Amino acid sequence: MTTAMTTAMPTAIDNLSRRQFLGSSAGLTLGLTLGFSLGEAQAASPQATAATAAAPAPVFEPNAFLRIGTDNTVTVISKHLEMGQGTYTGLATLAAEELDAAWSQVRVASAPADARRYNNLLWGPAQGTGGSTAMANSWEQMRQAGASARAMLVSAAARRWSVPAADITVREGVVLHAASKRQATFGELAEAAGAEAVPASVALKDPKDFRLIGQTAPRKDAADKVNGRAQFTQDVQLPGMLVAVVAHPPRFGGKVKSFDAGKAKAVKGVVDVVAIPSGVAVLARDTWSAKKGRDALVVTWDDSAAFQLSSDTQRRRYRELAATPGLIARQDGQADAALAQAPKAGAGRVISASLDFPYLAHAAMEPINCVVQRTEAGCTVWNGEQMHTGDQFALAKLFGIAPEQVTIHTLYAGGSFGRRASKDADYVREAASIVLASGTKAPVKMVWLREDDMKGGQYRPMFHHRLEATLTPQGAISAWRHRLVGQSIAAGSPFESVMVKNGVDALSVEGASTLPYAIPNLQVELHTPKDIGVPVLWWRSVGSTHTAYATETFLDALATEAQQDPVAWRLKMLDKHPRHAAVLALVADKAAWGKPLAKGRKGERRGRGVALHESFGTVVAQVAEVTVSRDGSFHVDRVVTAVDCGVAINPDNVRAQVEGSVGFALSAALHGEITLKDGVVEQSNFGDYEPIRIQEMPKVEVHIVPSANKPSGIGEPAVPPVAPAVANALAAATGKRAWRLPLQTAQFKA
Repeated sequence: MTTAMTTAMPTAIDNLSRRQFLGSSAGLTLGLTLGFSLGEAQAASPQATAATAAAPAPVFEPNAFLRIGTDNTVTVISKHLEMGQGTYTGLATLAAEELDAAWSQVRVASAPADARRYNNLLWGPAQGTGGSTAMANSWEQMRQAGASARAMLVSAAARRWSVPAADITVREGVVLHAASKRQATFGELAEAAGAEAVPASVALKDPKDFRLIGQTAPRKDAADKVNGRAQFTQDVQLPGMLVAVVAHPPRFGGKVKSFDAGKAKAVKGVVDVVAIPSGVAVLARDTWSAKKGRDALVVTWDDSAAFQLSSDTQRRRYRELAATPGLIARQDGQADAALAQAPKAGAGRVISASLDFPYLAHAAMEPINCVVQRTEAGCTVWNGEQMHTGDQFALAKLFGIAPEQVTIHTLYAGGSFGRRASKDADYVREAASIVLASGTKAPVKMVWLREDDMKGGQYRPMFHHRLEATLTPQGAISAWRHRLVGQSIAAGSPFESVMVKNGVDALSVEGASTLPYAIPNLQVELHTPKDIGVPVLWWRSVGSTHTAYATETFLDALATEAQQDPVAWRLKMLDKHPRHAAVLALVADKAAWGKPLAKGRKGERRGRGVALHESFGTVVAQVAEVTVSRDGSFHVDRVVTAVDCGVAINPDNVRAQVEGSVGFALSAALHGEITLKDGVVEQSNFGDYEPIRIQEMPKVEVHIVPSANKPSGIGEPAVPPVAPAVANALAAATGKRAWRLPLQTAQFKA
């Protein structure tokens, strides 16, 4: 196999040159010409900067993940979306470490949609970003990419200087031969390196030799986001482009019965009005005209098959279901029998709790948008693309073309929290449906205003939990039964065959079915209603968003019942989970768990609470400190976090993700709630779906457990323990348990 050489920027995906990955262990495709512009991901937009457009063409492509230009730039190709979580920086760190590049010479571009080269190794034959898998699945792949390129550069230098390759070193982007004092930059060797044979195998660095991994380095996306060069979908401006907004039915499952477009078409700038499967689309020359046109539409909706329940009615149904046995998700011992016999056996009474969790919106800073254009070759998409393969196949089916004919340019995304990882390609299909219905060859930018997604998007499912447990006379948990009621995210989607087993969606019970504590009789059951028509989707940390709260607050209540210290009591039950125990012990130490809190002002009550949870392979423990006023209002003063995420590729990014997770989780815990009245969502924007305010943000401390293990997730795992740690702190301060989210201040009145 020889290395592909180009002297000009490729302009299209060359399907004939594609190869399967060598395997999940190596994950490298060699000898490839990548079919995407060499600029940053945003360079797919006509607004690419002159500097980017004028950059020298690369001539050395050792593999699908690296390009080295004669100008000495190293371009790392990211198969994962950058949506603020630091993916570009993490992937660049892995490749640059093994390449021994200088950090200043490294830049990042997004990969094209091509699952055969850029699949998520933890997902199988699919390209996408989600589940906090970006670093975990790329750990060896990107390092091998860098090591392979380094070996070819060294080989080229050895040939040029007629010296043994073993005598050559590389540091900070410079190839050196100490004995002869010769040296060359990567750019100077790029053409020669392209003629070298691709190494069959490469040795990776011993961790003790890492220079970049484990160190803090400036983010690769920061500068462009500060100076305005970063391109988001909303920034895309193409010749002749139309902007579309859609009138959606007010109830889920509603359909268009009829519409009058006369007044809409009379709005200056409106070009067309078309019916699509999801509603009525107004196309205009700009966003404001499209919105005004939509406002002028007269639509009659058919709600005969629409979902029309209110949240209170739905909640009552869930509680009724929770009183009956569900499908078994986990069974250790005989929890039913132990609970029934507990009072008779003198083991004490059965303690129970019922918890309610609302629907939650994703509410990312950048609302949903997408640009689609029909072309002679197929179609082209500009998008903050999170699920490349799924969207490719969905659009291919819609247009009647092959998936390879769907070209996707991945731009930055202004957050997602799961919303852009659509399991059914909902918004991308909608944009394509507008193009199809209108018959236009012009590019169409579909824009959802925030109200569109808030009132008609997809949500974290509503859930109800019922827990029952009993204690031994010695204060140990002898039996635990946990019943959950809520919609399945995976059911009916392409993910169902993997995630749903024997009727149990693993996403619904994760965290509950994987509870690490040693309990001899433990049973987890699930009810999955099939008649709830509200669309649901993964939301940052998915099922753990509610299971962590239910398990950790109930556990804390049991500790109080058993008159046990919450930390010491948990540690007793973690003998078989030393990793969890270590994280819990660390957070207790850093939070000074055994020392009394400083007293508040007159009338104030203070408390400290703890929570522990594992998700996405990462263990997180948090201690929250709160101050509660007489009227029940409270402030979260401090959140101390300990995290074991394996190797911390960039510790500063780990801290940033934890800090962001705390704010995100508190927004939901303090304010987050989507409610329905007769099937209509009542919230519409940040005015009635409040995010956390700056004055509500606590002091956050992050402590990373040193580890030599492969990295695990970090984008989501710090979310689940926040709310239960706060709730447990409130209970410590007031003696009152909160069994419903969001937290209600009235219940904490003195």
